[in-house]
Amino acid sequence: MALPPLQLKEDVRDHLQTSFINDQTVSELGKHKCEEEFLRLLDQLGSPPLFTTLRVNIHNSDCEHIIPLLQEEINKQCDKRGICHFDILKHHSLKDVVVIKNRGPNLNLEQSEKEVIVDLACGMAVLRGADVFVQGIMAAHPGMNENTLVSVFADVEGACRKGFVKQFTGRKIFIGNGVAKFSRDKIFTVNGMRGVGISMTHPLYEAPCLSDILPELVFPQNLPSAVCVHVLDPQPGELVLDMCAAPGGKTQHIATLMRNEGRIVALDKVKQKVKRVEANVQVWGMTCVECYAFDATEACRDGAGGSPPYPAGMFDRVLLDAPCSALGQRPSSFCKMTLPSLRSFETYQWKFFTQAVRLLKPGGTLVYSTCTITMAENEGCVAHALKTFPNLELCPQIPHVGGPGRLCPGLTADQLAKLQRFSPAREEGTDPTVDNDTIGFFIAKFKKKS
Repeated sequence: MALPPLQLKEDVRDHLQTSFINDQTVSELGKHKCEEEFLRLLDQLGSPPLFTTLRVNIHNSDCEHIIPLLQEEINKQCDKRGICHFDILKHHSLKDVVVIKNRGPNLNLEQSEKEVIVDLACGMAVLRGADVFVQGIMAAHPGMNENTLVSVFADVEGACRKGFVKQFTGRKIFIGNGVAKFSRDKIFTVNGMRGVGISMTHPLYEAPCLSDILPELVFPQNLPSAVCVHVLDPQPGELVLDMCAAPGGKTQHIATLMRNEGRIVALDKVKQKVKRVEANVQVWGMTCVECYAFDATEACRDGAGGSPPYPAGMFDRVLLDAPCSALGQRPSSFCKMTLPSLRSFETYQWKFFTQAVRLLKPGGTLVYSTCTITMAENEGCVAHALKTFPNLELCPQIPHVGGPGRLCPGLTADQLAKLQRFSPAREEGTDPTVDNDTIGFFIAKFKKKS
């Protein structure tokens, strides 16, 4: 195996395993099969998906026009890096998504004695196609000069001090080889240095680097996130609320599907994050979006409806892409989250959910989603919602390219079939596809009865 499985704190791992391997799942699938699935899940979470997906700006163009332009840009990048070109194809059912098949792992790479240590976030980005930016470099071999061939390792546990001189012996993961753009001395002595510090010429996984490639035409986005907005199915002229909008990819997508006609309210309580939402909608020329730095857990109160808070029953559709434990993100080698922190998300998400139900019009649509794998934040939340709000009805989802929900107390087989869970834990021997080799993600769609 090229990369280790996701490492969790022992009590967190035990908690997740218990929820996955409970009496109901064991009676249906068998304990051995459940255990195998859980181990496969941790293995896959430690590795990057083998597909890159991008959403295209169908408001101003279409896939047929954009694919050749994108292909040309990525071919230039490949030629510069000395790697084979990637094929770009339309997704089989999403009209605004294109797919690139990545390559890896390359297990034949020879490691250089000149090592560079990068922080874990930087390392995980490299595994999905990025170069190493100066800010991510923690330590480098004393002999690293400009144009030196180096081997890059990710510091798994965050133990490497900035500017460390000796060879780092902490837990690290080899992520590939590259060429230094600056000397070690320059990186650690010049204040405020930015930009690419190491060009990854031979990464462990080959994927296109999508930084600043045709930003007015394409938006790099994990497939389930694009599916999520299609499930919401926003229509031109409607009033739509994106409760937790940052960084703004889904907000931008909603506006695109609405053909920039109607009104979209995008909320996030952090002002700096709101600026990022504004930037993402502006680059595609979307003028129907209003962005506010506001806590969505307090969004439903008496108000005129112009700016938050808003009166009950105001919105045609609500997207709640809830703050979550994010345990579905890939690749992820190490998670420091404690069990109390993990459990706290259930209560926090419920504050958003109750507001979403109140803000939704009778007959309106609510889509709830997370990028995590836990039962409590996904199927458990749905079961609690249906029990708490008898005016909510679970709806089928179109498109439905993920799997059904996992067995969960309080949900019938018919209800589980209406849920959409993207799980990286593919069956043994199953080939990876763009639909089954994704991040971990969950989607539920509700209608508020009139």
